[in-house]
Amino acid sequence: MALNRAQKETIVAEVAEVAATAYSAIAAEYRGLTVDQMTQLRVEARKAGVYLRVVKNTLARRAIEETEFSCMQEGLVGPMVLAFSQEDPGAAARVINDFSKQNDKLVVKLVSIGGELLEPSKIEDLAKMPTYDQAISLLMAVMKAPVEKLTRTINEVPGKLVRTIAAIRDAKEAA
Repeated sequence: MALNRAQKETIVAEVAEVAATAYSAIAAEYRGLTVDQMTQLRVEARKAGVYLRVVKNTLARRAIEETEFSCMQEGLVGPMVLAFSQEDPGAAARVINDFSKQNDKLVVKLVSIGGELLEPSKIEDLAKMPTYDQAISLLMAVMKAPVEKLTRTINEVPGKLVRTIAAIRDAKEAA
């Protein structure tokens, strides 16, 4: 079904709006995937807060033209599905990476974060990035560790004194 100009403009505006607020973008070739597999991919993406869309390459190029993902324009060749991370930088990478492990027909072609185009093999590194909540908990653990160690150290002085006195008492009782 051919799209008229108004429909094309709507698609470009929608993708451009999502791309303007996205943290990272993945473009993957989906040639050979069945409709059921694509539906499963869309469900997983929706659960993870990832915007997933199949768009004509010419429309996708126009949509990402004025965003930090403009570095992906030249690589948009062939049937591509675009995934934009809306909530955290690694969300799209996790969804696409996990799905491509199960379905070898989904091939990652482009990975972009922060205006930089990365090698497709770097999707593993991007997928391993912690979520916002995980990053906060790691930061809190790092901040809390010195205080805990100081508390244990300060608490050890009276403990050692008590053990020394108990050892002297036991020695006197034995004598």
